[in-house]
Amino acid sequence: MQEIIRRLNESVGSKGATELLKYFLTEYKGHIALASSLGLEDQVLTDMICQIDKTTPIFTLDTGRLFPETYDLIHRTNQKFGIRMKVYFPESSRVESMVHSKGINLFYQSIEDRKLCCQVRKLEPLQRAFADLKVWICGLRREQSVTRADMQPVEWDMANQLIKLNPLMDWSEKRVKDYVEAHKVPYNPLHDKGFPSIGCQPCTRAILPGEEIRAGRWWWESAETRECGLHKK
Repeated sequence: MQEIIRRLNESVGSKGATELLKYFLTEYKGHIALASSLGLEDQVLTDMICQIDKTTPIFTLDTGRLFPETYDLIHRTNQKFGIRMKVYFPESSRVESMVHSKGINLFYQSIEDRKLCCQVRKLEPLQRAFADLKVWICGLRREQSVTRADMQPVEWDMANQLIKLNPLMDWSEKRVKDYVEAHKVPYNPLHDKGFPSIGCQPCTRAILPGEEIRAGRWWWESAETRECGLHKK
């Protein structure tokens, strides 16, 4: 598989985001989807995908701890593009068991407990969303985090046994924002209040001037651990 990934990066990895999407949406039609966190990057990708092939599945994960603004954005996105984004939820029995044993805000207690919460609320629903897929499209960018510095346009996700496509890998934050403005893409109003990255409400805060853009996610941890596990290679 690594040889296939190498060849894909050599043949199409240098294409722009739209051309890269066109190639993969054609070659893997029926087995490709956008995993959207409703962030600016994923909203850009939603706009691009809907211009190319509106039948492409777009899904998101409702952890049960999202901001009200995020739920509103799901509705506005569906209305704007004439789509019905699929929403995956965690298994209620697993959430109940975790909360009963660890507490409602267990994620503040330790990295292990925080990762358990991410596992139950995000990673397990993600596995259901991945059924029958061969490629998942992501809105990751290199400059977002030290954990993403060595990204490639096309990667093999060993944990999920899928090709991971990163069309916006080399885009700057300014380029993303310029696209959103130019194309009138709906976005979360929390971005205008100092939230560059928006996840679950208890685990997300606005950042301060001079902080890196992922500083508002799991801010009580070191920068090297601030991933939920979705993007392990």
